[in-house]
Amino acid sequence: MPAIHWQTSQRPVAYPDAIASMEAEVAAISTGAAPESVWLLEHPHLFTAGTSADPSELLDPGDAPVFPTGRGGRYTYHGPGQRIAYVMLDLSQRGSDLHAYVEALENWIIQTLGQFGITGERRSDRVGVWVVGDDGREDKIAAIGVRVRRWVTYHGIAINLDPDLQRFSGIIPCGIQGHGVTSMRKLGLDTTMNQLDAALRATFEETMPPVAS
Repeated sequence: MPAIHWQTSQRPVAYPDAIASMEAEVAAISTGAAPESVWLLEHPHLFTAGTSADPSELLDPGDAPVFPTGRGGRYTYHGPGQRIAYVMLDLSQRGSDLHAYVEALENWIIQTLGQFGITGERRSDRVGVWVVGDDGREDKIAAIGVRVRRWVTYHGIAINLDPDLQRFSGIIPCGIQGHGVTSMRKLGLDTTMNQLDAALRATFEETMPPVAS
């Protein structure tokens, strides 16, 4: 298969524009007209409602718009300081196993955070990647939401580098209560977005489902 195409947007991308671009890319990948792709970007302040979103979990969005979206999951927040990675892979060439793909995304995040000395952990009862504090509190540092069309994936992951964590109080993030939300900055790191991007690229191939030979 052709090498994966990596794209990085330097300015926040409006959510409807991102969806339109991804859907066009997915259509091209499914016909073999484009290579697999990873798009690194940020969004302006907004909330998205996944296919399992419960309206009662939208507490107070404030001035941020709320977009219904076709990805799995519930409500989540996106905004400046959060690295979004939209991943468009052809799973028909990588084992056709959606569960394994979601696990690979978790591994990708965990391996990336490990580059900065952060121990990210998965939980069997909730999607995403979690960090356990010295007091035993579990805080979410990264979210996952995916959709598949003709075995081509889109949407992807969101890692909290340095977003406005107060914005998460407008929702019950991913429908999960009793846990907090954290960021790399809150954990004391001065990591730049460019450094995070470099780590994402360095750990990608070793964590994704391999292309069938």
